[in-house]
Amino acid sequence: MSKNVTVAILGATGAVGKELLKLLAERDFPLQKLKLLASPRSAGSKIAFKGQEITVEAVNDKSFAGVDIVLASAGGSTSKAWAAKAVSAGAVVIDNSSAFRMDDDVPLVVPEINPEAASQHQGIIANPNCTTILMGVAVYPLHQIQPIKRIVVSTYQSASGA
Repeated sequence: MSKNVTVAILGATGAVGKELLKLLAERDFPLQKLKLLASPRSAGSKIAFKGQEITVEAVNDKSFAGVDIVLASAGGSTSKAWAAKAVSAGAVVIDNSSAFRMDDDVPLVVPEINPEAASQHQGIIANPNCTTILMGVAVYPLHQIQPIKRIVVSTYQSASGA
């Protein structure tokens, strides 16, 4: 990344939001500013990030002004409600929910498999379900050697994933 960017995490107080914060810190992502967005219920709470306390804001129509990247992990209905507003404000939304996975106009990207698809975005980039990503990363090298025609998979995920 050639410049520091303003990043918003939509769903910052959830389990995935907290992991995103850890990754941004661990990788020393080039941040100009970090905005933490969540529901009104979580607004006002504070989250520590790289030695400073950041106040969580309730997401609203003005939340995305000046934001370059939105990392959205607050559920499909929240992503559907806010993604277009973020894109209209000039942000690129990387959506971790199910909201856009089947949308033909939104690239479905797993960086280890098809990173070039991200460049085809029109403001929103989707990614598959977490178990699908892990399986894809493991299976893709095999698929390159011998095309795989069918995989039958069963997953058993916790209720908290709902």
